[in-house]
Amino acid sequence: MAEKGDLKKVFNQHVQLEDFFTGFAVRPVRDKALGLTACEGPVSNGVKSDEPDVLYQSQDNDVIAELKQLAKEVDACRKCDLGNLRKNSVPGEGNPHAQIVFVGEGPGADEDAQGRPFVGRSGQLLDKIIVAMGLKRGDVYICNIIKCRPPENREPRPEEIISCLPYLKRQLSLIRPQIIVALGAPAAKTLLETNKPIGQLRGKFQDFYFDDFSPPIKLMPTFHPAYLLRNYSDENRRKVWEDMKTVLAELGLPIPKK
Repeated sequence: MAEKGDLKKVFNQHVQLEDFFTGFAVRPVRDKALGLTACEGPVSNGVKSDEPDVLYQSQDNDVIAELKQLAKEVDACRKCDLGNLRKNSVPGEGNPHAQIVFVGEGPGADEDAQGRPFVGRSGQLLDKIIVAMGLKRGDVYICNIIKCRPPENREPRPEEIISCLPYLKRQLSLIRPQIIVALGAPAAKTLLETNKPIGQLRGKFQDFYFDDFSPPIKLMPTFHPAYLLRNYSDENRRKVWEDMKTVLAELGLPIPKK
């Protein structure tokens, strides 16, 4: 009886957590450079597939083509053992002109099965967070540090991260978002090249450098949705929401209110 009560409590907590990020007004974001409104739809090879390339200028077509080429390289990659163990590579997906890129740790079982990032329970919560921000999944770009699922969802090993990191850096350099949101400690530590815990990093912008020549862009570390699901509390969920409000304020976008 006690076990059933505990399970019911955990279920109710997860429902409350997900409900916290719903019920906000949705405001689509218009691409500043193109004057286009991003929309939701199917995705393929790392970019949205429902928007005709004719909508974009030649340089934008180049970005789309390079992201597709990068996805093919990821799919063929065997630089580490993960390439031989996974079902599908998960290069990433979303708006190639996104102002915000969300970067997680790595694919899980659902992502490995579908070849898409953040489609399991963590992904469902991330979708709710994005909607709570007044955006849609099709407005942003979503990817991971590594592009193949580690066995049993273990943490990526250093050699796996080293092998995969050039793909991620190429993605970020092509998309050139205004802000990167690092979801969880592995993503934040990798991108910022630090050993500081996520609790110390989150809540304030950090500088991320594409290369030695470009000026830095802002990176916001925050808790991973999976962490929120495992460690439910009003405090943790509000910390993530405060981080997202800081991102919206930096971009000059309206902050939805409950």
